[in-house]
Amino acid sequence: MTGALRELARSPVLVAAIFIAGIGGTFQYGFHISVLNSPSLFIKELVNSTCQQRYGHSLEPWELSLIWSFIVSIYCMGGLAGTLYAGHLAGAYGRKTTLLLNNVVAICGAVLMLFSKTALSFEMIMVARVLYGINAGVSLTVHTMYILECAPRRLRGMVGVSVASFVSMGKFFGQLLGISEVLGTEERWIWLLAFSGVAGLLQLVTLPFLPESPRYLLLEKADKHGCEMALRRLWGARKDPGPEMEEMLAEYASLKGVKIHRLMDLFVDHNVRWQLITVIVTFVTLQLCGINAVYLYSFDVFQAAGIAKENLRYAALGTGLCEVSTSIACVLIIESTGKRLLLFRGYLCMAASLALLTLTLYLQDFVSWMPYCSMVLIFTYIFFFSSGPAGVTAPLPGEIFTQSYKPPAFMVACILNWTGLFLVGMLFPLIVEHLDYFCFLIFFVFCFFSGVFVWFHVPETKNKTVLEITEDFKRMHQKSRHSLQSKLSSIHTNNTQSTISTKL
Repeated sequence: MTGALRELARSPVLVAAIFIAGIGGTFQYGFHISVLNSPSLFIKELVNSTCQQRYGHSLEPWELSLIWSFIVSIYCMGGLAGTLYAGHLAGAYGRKTTLLLNNVVAICGAVLMLFSKTALSFEMIMVARVLYGINAGVSLTVHTMYILECAPRRLRGMVGVSVASFVSMGKFFGQLLGISEVLGTEERWIWLLAFSGVAGLLQLVTLPFLPESPRYLLLEKADKHGCEMALRRLWGARKDPGPEMEEMLAEYASLKGVKIHRLMDLFVDHNVRWQLITVIVTFVTLQLCGINAVYLYSFDVFQAAGIAKENLRYAALGTGLCEVSTSIACVLIIESTGKRLLLFRGYLCMAASLALLTLTLYLQDFVSWMPYCSMVLIFTYIFFFSSGPAGVTAPLPGEIFTQSYKPPAFMVACILNWTGLFLVGMLFPLIVEHLDYFCFLIFFVFCFFSGVFVWFHVPETKNKTVLEITEDFKRMHQKSRHSLQSKLSSIHTNNTQSTISTKL
């Protein structure tokens, strides 16, 4: 860990790239997941007053809830649209140019948010949410591609986890800026929702000073000199980019004449079947692991533990801070621990935490001190989520797929992510209403299954090239297939011998 940190410290441009790409990248995604909690009452008041002024009609509670649900969920629709075009844009115009143009979308959304209250138009909020979704959908894909392709192999795991760290920071800042002492008031809530424009503007003025992705320059533009110059700028003059360039050239030679694959190619190519299944399992579980349920029930658990109602938002900040600090700690340990271990250990420990949390929530009406056990389990669950799946999953497609498959792989990953987020947002309240805290048993199944899947079907990726990881996938599953064939052959032989014995 110390060696990796020292190497990172010797590359100040790479450190700058991590922060600049992150603040206008996955930070935006995390920020918009949590930011609507605080100003929800003010937005609903704006919706109601707009309808009263225009139509002389005060909305019924169910009508207001329907419009509010649409404001919340339309962000996911924009995110899905951004994801569908992100891979094509990143391949056609480059990672850096795509990120730069993407900031204009965020700034336009912020301008609409600022004028929505003055114009008495909740439709402007909806359009802004769509733009924010498009911005987050593109940045979630392209930020991850860009930063992984800028990092040397030894630091790729550490740099990849920073993608999730910025998601956690975005969530935390959404909670922090939303408290009444900062921007969570009736006068300042529009500035809270326009904060993404500031993050976008910050990236827009700083990103031009960074180089384009070296791997993109070499593997997709065949610009060997540009690639070498970008590597020297990112890693410093003292680090020799030769070995890394040889690795890229080996991949370039293996992909020579191979075009960037389309989405359908990813599903029909048997050579990448297990990589695709890995992405599907991990990204589906990322949304269905129960993290949103845990955050929702934290309020009830903290209140049952004796925390005053007016202080619950500060306790919720504690959960956000726990996620941020654990995510940052994951950056420091991932190079020494390995991603496979963090994934399956995280999933299995999350499953155990959810099972125990269900039990303690059931018993808290009968045992006075049980809410404190539930509090500990909530923080334990967040700890294992942030130190494992949250940090490892986001960059996974960029590490297990070759360059020609990366755009469609990231597209599949982000489509699953946005679809899962939308379904959880729409269906989760109904699940809670009917199952109450027993809903955690559903999430327990997903976490347990994913932990077992990673244990048996996913190889370690630490300090390995994409070609080495591809070979590990083939070796792992060819071995299991040969083992199955040998067992079947043995059974067939035994049956044959038995038949012969019977005849004799």
